[in-house]
Amino acid sequence: MNYKKNKKSKKWLKNNFKDFYIQKTKKNISKYRSRSWFKLAEIEKIDKIFKKDMKIIDLGSSPGGWSSFASLKIGNKGKIIAFDILPMNYIKNVDFYQGNVCNSIFLNKIIKKINKIKVHMIMSDISPNFSGIKEIDIPNIIYLNKLALNLCYSQLKYNGTFLVKTFQNKGLNQFYNKINSIFKIVKIRKPNASRSQSSEIYIVAKGYQN
Repeated sequence: MNYKKNKKSKKWLKNNFKDFYIQKTKKNISKYRSRSWFKLAEIEKIDKIFKKDMKIIDLGSSPGGWSSFASLKIGNKGKIIAFDILPMNYIKNVDFYQGNVCNSIFLNKIIKKINKIKVHMIMSDISPNFSGIKEIDIPNIIYLNKLALNLCYSQLKYNGTFLVKTFQNKGLNQFYNKINSIFKIVKIRKPNASRSQSSEIYIVAKGYQN
C-alpha cells in the first residue's frame, strides 16, 4: 500500500464529507447546484451587486450555481446569458449556450447574436484545468481573466459591474490595475465558502467607465 497516497485520500474524504457547503449543496442540489452558489451569496451580502431586471453574462456557468442565484435576485424580467463548455440544466430566465469561449469562432458567433444587448454585469467563474505546473497554469489563468475582461469592452453597459474569479499569481497586480483603470470601485474578496487552502480570490468591480 502507498501510505502517503492513502493518507492523502483519507484527508480529502475527511475534508469533503465534513465540509458544510458540500453537505448543504447535497441536501438541495436543485437549488444550489454547486458550492459557488454560496460564494456568490456572500459577495452579494457585502457588495450588493444585483438589482431587479438586470441583464447578465455568466461565463463558466455550469452546473449553474451563479446563474441560479442570480436568477432569484434579478426577478422575472431579468435575463442571464450563460456559457460553458459543459452542459447545464435549465434555469429560469437563463439562455444557455454550450461551447468553448476560448474558441473565437464560437465566441464571436454568440457575441454577434447578442450584440444589440448591452448587459449590466459580466461575471466569470471560469477556471483552467490545473496541471500543478505554475509555468502552465499561471498563463492559462491570466488568459481566461483577460478574455472575461475584454468582453466588458463590447458588452458591458456604462456604470456596469464586473465579477471575476482569479488566483493569486505573479500577474495579479497587473490585471488588478487594468480593472482599476476602467472601474470606479474595485475590491478583492475571499468568501468563507472558498476553501481556505485554495488560492482563488474574486475581484468585484463596479462603475464601468470605458
